Amino acid sequence: MQKKYIDYFLHQSQIAGHISGRDIPKRLATAIVMTGMCHFAGFTITGVVAFLCMVALEFIAYPLNKRASQFENHLTLPSAIAVFGVNWTAMLPFLTFAIILAQADSLPFILAGFFLAFGISVHVSNTFGLLPLYNWSQMTLAFGAIFLMLWVLSQDYVPGSNPVEWIIPVTMAFIYIFNTFDTMNLQKDTHRALDRARQDANARLMALENLSRSDSLTGLMNRRAFDEVVQSMMHQHANKQGVTAFLVDLDGFKPINDSYGHEAGDAVLCAIAERLEQLAHRGDKVARVGGDEFAILSSNITSIKDARNHAKQIVEALSATIPFEQKQLAVGVSVGIARQGPDASTPPELLSGADQAMYLAKQETDTHIKIYDKSAFPVRPSLEDRRILIEAMETGQIVPHYQPKVDIKTGKIIGFEALSRWQHPTRGLLSPLHFIPMMNELALQGSFMAHTARHVMKDLNRMVQNGLNPGQVSINMSEVTLATLLGRDELFSIIDRYPELRHHLTFEITEDIFIARASDIIRQSILMFRQAGVRVSLDDFGTGYASLQHLKELEFDELKLDTGFVRDLGIDPAASVLVEGLVTISRGLQVDLIAEGVETEQQRDMLLDMGCKYVQGYYYGAALPIDETILRLSAEDISQPTGQEKQSVA
Repeated sequence: MQKKYIDYFLHQSQIAGHISGRDIPKRLATAIVMTGMCHFAGFTITGVVAFLCMVALEFIAYPLNKRASQFENHLTLPSAIAVFGVNWTAMLPFLTFAIILAQADSLPFILAGFFLAFGISVHVSNTFGLLPLYNWSQMTLAFGAIFLMLWVLSQDYVPGSNPVEWIIPVTMAFIYIFNTFDTMNLQKDTHRALDRARQDANARLMALENLSRSDSLTGLMNRRAFDEVVQSMMHQHANKQGVTAFLVDLDGFKPINDSYGHEAGDAVLCAIAERLEQLAHRGDKVARVGGDEFAILSSNITSIKDARNHAKQIVEALSATIPFEQKQLAVGVSVGIARQGPDASTPPELLSGADQAMYLAKQETDTHIKIYDKSAFPVRPSLEDRRILIEAMETGQIVPHYQPKVDIKTGKIIGFEALSRWQHPTRGLLSPLHFIPMMNELALQGSFMAHTARHVMKDLNRMVQNGLNPGQVSINMSEVTLATLLGRDELFSIIDRYPELRHHLTFEITEDIFIARASDIIRQSILMFRQAGVRVSLDDFGTGYASLQHLKELEFDELKLDTGFVRDLGIDPAASVLVEGLVTISRGLQVDLIAEGVETEQQRDMLLDMGCKYVQGYYYGAALPIDETILRLSAEDISQPTGQEKQSVA
């Protein structure tokens, strides 16, 4: 208890010393003015003595107050007592000025003395109101001086007054003192209210900060917080065994969301989060870093063997079914692992390594676990690669070429498919296999789609302006375009510039888009494009697990038979059966069917016998630039050769 009061006194003394040291110029100026007043009132000697006493006390107080102002160095008890004593004593010369003036024969000087005394009490209450020891000790002196001045005045200044009337100023003095005390108490109450408001605001800020750093569904830290933790822990364990990052991706999560609703998906995510926290060792950090991606950062893994064993535990725990409304839901798990070391010495390298390992783990057929090894992993595209791709699009190096779609009976071109090619300055003409994967990995799908669409619309307009009929020109749609409002709106803005050409457009959609994104958004996009007059084609028909379901739920104008079926015609009897069945389905749905990948006369003849109307492939010509495509169309207007003859014309 005694220590508590001592600390209380030390704390107040340090603040009081700082305030007193700050106000030295103001006190000196006031003392000079009051000395002058005492001189004019006829009290020169006493005024000068009071001034000299004040200067002496300030000289003594200066080093003490300066020491107290150094908050990084706590005051000792003797120093605090000295600060208290010298600041309390320093009040006396100022009050002496007031008492001297109260004895003057002139009313203005008397009033000046009282103004000084009351001003000193106001200054003390405002300055030290939150420091009770200093406030009350100095206020007692000030109020005592006021009553002494009233007594002195009552003894000498009696014109027109009687002793009873002096009760009035004394009462007013008491009222002033009471009001001062009440004001100080209210000031303390206001301070407490402000302090509570400040604490409440800080608590709210902390809550918002926690909210911005945590996942609202699972309660785990989010990607932002996890990135900060990675940097901190990697620095902390840099000279030890390092840290290990586990990136966990759920396989088959979207079908659960689509089939059973978002509540089921949320239940799965919460269960996964709970299991990961149970698996985590002491000091490990668990986060949800994406929609169905989780991460664990551990400093307890000492070897690759330990990392692999821990990953197996993760896979085993997360693969167990999750109960939801009398159902047992199950997801697959892929785990990518990266360990701090020469291959991953920075947070971006560690997380990128875990991400690359996780991507390859999804392709594993047995364990679905992969440990990052920089020497064995493919080189990831860099920001420089991104710049080069953007420049290639802007300078016209990457442009669409056009492969014909042909009526199998007449050999007449009914349209084209736009297939991009890159005229590389050093590597020559590159097919999409050389740059589309980089486009996807560098998040350039949207830019590439818009770039392709702009070129196709210009080329279409050019063909029409030349009096040619391009038929139906197909553009392969990216996931970003169909499943985001921004991508969809950008595409609409491009085709809206050529409203008369919409009926020449066909948008090809592959089935993996439905698997990657919410079906509702895809349905809405397809409906909007068809309402705008654009045909929609389902590409790679027959290869997806839900192709027939999509045919039932969505309206398509065209189906494109996957190249794999055509390639096996005449080789695998099953291919013929499947193709005949798919041709029958398209005929029943009254939807055009185009067989891709026709390269031989035998394939062409078999498709003709099966009733397939339209084909596409190298048998009828490769994809050509726009200038050669215009020549090809112009030549067809002159004559209508058969397939082999058309190749030579092209």
